[in-house]
Amino acid sequence: MKNVPSLFGSAVFHDAVMRERLPRDTYRALKKTMSQGTPLELDVANVVATAMKDWAIEKGVTHYTHWFQPMTGVTAEKHDSFISPAGDGKIIMEFSGKELVQGEPDASSFPSGGLRASFEARGYTIWDTTSYAFIKDDSLYIPTAFCSYSGEVLDKKTPLLRSMETLNKEAMRILKLFGNTAATRVISYAGPEQEYFLVDKEMYLQRPDLVHTGRTLFGARPPKGQELEDHYFGSLKPRISAFMKELEEELWKLGVYAKTKHNEAAPGQFELAPIYTTTNVATDHNQITMELLKNVADRHGLACLLHEKPFAGISGSGKHNNWSIATDTGSNLLEPGETPYENAQFLLFLVAVIQAVDKYQDLLRLTAASAGNDHRLGAAEAPPAIISIFLGDELTEILEAIDAGTDYENREKIQMEIGVSVLPHFPKDVTDRNRTSPFAFTGNKFEFRMPGSAFSIAGPNIILNTVVAESLRRFADRLEGSEDFKADLATLIKDTFRIHRRVVFNGDNYSNEWTEEAARRELSNLKTTPEALPAFIGAESVALFESHHVLSKTELNSRYEILMAGYSKASQIEGYTMVDMVRRQIIPAVIAYQNDLATLFARKMEVGRGYDQTLEDYLLSNISALSGNLLKALGRLEEALAEAKTKEGVLLHAMFCRDHICSAMGELRTIVDELETLVAKQHWPVPCYAALLNSIV
Repeated sequence: MKNVPSLFGSAVFHDAVMRERLPRDTYRALKKTMSQGTPLELDVANVVATAMKDWAIEKGVTHYTHWFQPMTGVTAEKHDSFISPAGDGKIIMEFSGKELVQGEPDASSFPSGGLRASFEARGYTIWDTTSYAFIKDDSLYIPTAFCSYSGEVLDKKTPLLRSMETLNKEAMRILKLFGNTAATRVISYAGPEQEYFLVDKEMYLQRPDLVHTGRTLFGARPPKGQELEDHYFGSLKPRISAFMKELEEELWKLGVYAKTKHNEAAPGQFELAPIYTTTNVATDHNQITMELLKNVADRHGLACLLHEKPFAGISGSGKHNNWSIATDTGSNLLEPGETPYENAQFLLFLVAVIQAVDKYQDLLRLTAASAGNDHRLGAAEAPPAIISIFLGDELTEILEAIDAGTDYENREKIQMEIGVSVLPHFPKDVTDRNRTSPFAFTGNKFEFRMPGSAFSIAGPNIILNTVVAESLRRFADRLEGSEDFKADLATLIKDTFRIHRRVVFNGDNYSNEWTEEAARRELSNLKTTPEALPAFIGAESVALFESHHVLSKTELNSRYEILMAGYSKASQIEGYTMVDMVRRQIIPAVIAYQNDLATLFARKMEVGRGYDQTLEDYLLSNISALSGNLLKALGRLEEALAEAKTKEGVLLHAMFCRDHICSAMGELRTIVDELETLVAKQHWPVPCYAALLNSIV
């Protein structure tokens, strides 16, 4: 086993490397830029660039790239070498401060939602000094923001950094009211738990639906799925253990705080969870994690599936975004302490989150909206599309006592006694956990469970930071200049909980009773992506984001256009893939099997009496009937795909895809899945669910 402390961060130009390699004045200037956002002077950038280049070359690096996160859902990079002509056919290795700080990729080929015309190609990448450069594949990766020539943001990092800034600004106003003079910044933190599936690569390549869409468009229910719940936390098979070991080592080299690994609920499903870090860095790290999951899996003869619902009837994969806020002095502002009922600062930040989630529930919902996640939300492994908060018994009782104006009786932690003398006693938590809640308080953070496995966590955290900043701004406006701070603070906490307590629910979010109760509470229930995304461009949303300088109206509209078009494109790709598979694989397989049955039936008829044709007759008649229905359903899907081309406007187009293409796909799938149960295994053209889910031995 390698020495993990020496391995960790060995491919990262982190703080210790900068302290060692940079002149003291340069190091201080760079740290000031990183912590306070002061401009980075070109002479400082030149020194940093030279030190970064020398360090990278010592490690075998030949190229550098500005690494950014456009609105494609994946990262982007363009690689340039360090070489520069030196005369006489020689070269030198150079890297300037200007090259470090700014790049110029082609912006016309990335989604812009109408911000840029196809002939308007100029865009800029700008070094994000708050995220360390790293080495991968013999290139120096420089994390950057990405904007257009006209200044509008085209990426996910820039609005995330802006949201962190506005949260810092408003939270610091609150801390000053409580007399906190030690803290100089408030920082949002995140820790995304990453779920994923692994299947054998050879089987993966035999499934065009997995290759083109990331999920199986057909597949009959296997004899054994996850019913026995024996896979969850089960022992790791040697092939998986080897994969996870290499994955962890690669992540540790890049400074990713990979901490926990285990089998998840479904066969072939797994989870990786990191230690928390700043939201910006956590977002970068999660993008690196998703890329390495696929690359390392490939080296082990596996395929990693990050789709939210790769198998029907089997648990899908989410990305639980654990979010918290803390000061630069290390104080977690969502830490209740031993006596949360006496911790007024904690209670104020808590009700700020409650108000933000209730008031902007539609914005939180849309951060989990996609064609893939629509299949997952509301199933037995994910919360429904209704936003609610789980607080647990103690915090709920504290807030209810404040609301009622009664005293709260502090609960002493009791000791758990298991009934086995050799096992140590331990304190019982004052509240349970709720895995069905979309937004659950889990001790000193909130766990947002709705985002899908393939999502960037930038989206949820941009929203969380901004909506909580808005609540804190309202609170600060109300409390600053108060003549009786304690009394006004108590009233504010009480009033806020009373107004927004409807969003608090500690029960079973999967139950039908909760859906009915949520409707009575007038909580929104936006079940599909076309229903959810319009909230992005509503008047209230525009006012919110513009007032905090996170996104302009133009930038919001562009994101709305991109996301809505992305839903339609994903639906159409699935539809065309399904048509192709049916025509080129399913129909020939069904015909071949029918031919075998018909031949056998005819032979028995020739032989005459004593040979029963009941089985062949049963199979032929059923398959024949299904084949007729198959052709009709295929025709309806093809008609829907053709008609979709005539729909103008992203909302109308997306709604048509949902109502007609997805509906026709569901009808066609039902028929194909039934055929799979009748057609002989040797004729069926693609690996079945049982084979895929148990392909790793």
